[in-house]
Amino acid sequence: MSEARTADGYAPNGTAMTETDTSLVVVTGLSGGGRSTVARALENVGYYVVDNLPQALLLDMAELAVKAGGAARRTAMVLDVRSRAFSTDLAGAIRELKERGYSPRVVFVDADDEVLIRRFESVRRSHPLQGEGRLADGIAVERGLLEEARDQADVIIDTSQLNVNQLRRRIEELFGGEDARRLRVTVLSFGFKYGLPPDADFVLDARFLPNPYWVPELREHTGREEPVSAYVLGQEGADAFVSAYADLVGATTAGFEREGKRYLTVAVGCTGGKHRSVAIAEELAGRLRRANLAANAQHRDLGRE
Repeated sequence: MSEARTADGYAPNGTAMTETDTSLVVVTGLSGGGRSTVARALENVGYYVVDNLPQALLLDMAELAVKAGGAARRTAMVLDVRSRAFSTDLAGAIRELKERGYSPRVVFVDADDEVLIRRFESVRRSHPLQGEGRLADGIAVERGLLEEARDQADVIIDTSQLNVNQLRRRIEELFGGEDARRLRVTVLSFGFKYGLPPDADFVLDARFLPNPYWVPELREHTGREEPVSAYVLGQEGADAFVSAYADLVGATTAGFEREGKRYLTVAVGCTGGKHRSVAIAEELAGRLRRANLAANAQHRDLGRE
C-alpha cells in the first residue's frame, strides 16, 4: 500500500511525502458480509477507522488523513448503503481518489445470498434496501449498486464460509505485520487492600511470601529496588511460583491470539502493592520477554502508601 501523492511527489495538501507516509484502505461490500468485523480487525492492527462514511466525503477524509499524519497515517474508510449520501457511483468516487494521486487499497466483502439471508434473519433485521419487499430483493438491489465497485476491488473476501475469527485473521494477515498481531501482556502489580483490578485475566497472590514490610531496612524501599527484589525472589517457593505462571502464560498465548485477544493482563497482588507483588511482576515480565513475548510490568498501587 502506498500513500497519496501528486505527480511531482507532493501530497495534495502541498507537503512533501515519503513512500510510507499514508496508507489508505476503503472497505465496502454487501450488508451482512462482515464489514464491521473487517473494521474492528483493522483497528486491531493500528488503523484509524471511519465507519459508515458517506461516499461524498471519501476524498475529504483522505485529504484529512494525509494532513493529520500521526495516528491517521493508516486510515480505513468503511462505506455502505446505510449512508443517505451513498450513490450508485461509488466506483467513480474511488476512481477520483486515484486520479487525485491517492492509492487506496479497496477491500470488498461478499457472501452468498442464502448466507446473507440467514444472517439477517438470525438478528431479525431487515435489509437497508428491501423496502416493502423481501430480504432477497434488498440484496439484489445492493449487488447491482456495488457491481462496479466490486470489479475495482483489490481484495475480494467471500465470507460465506468464514466465522468472525477467521475473517479477522484474514484481515490481520493482509494488513498487519507480525508485531501488530502479537498478544501484548501486561503484568500488573496491585494491593489487595485497594481491590482487585477489574481487567485482570489472571490473578496471582504473592502473599504466601514473607513481607519485606516487617524488615526495617526494607520497609521504605519498593520491589523495584534490588534489595527488596533479592529478598522476595530469594524466598522459598518464589522461583517456582514465577516459573509456573510464566509457563502458564506461555501455554495460553497462542490460543488467545487465535481467538482474537490482543491484550492480556496478569495481575500480581500482595497486601499493599509495594514490595512482593512489584518484585514478582518485574521478574515475571522479564521472563516472558526472554521467552519472546511482548510483556511489560506496571504497578497500579505503588506510591499509595
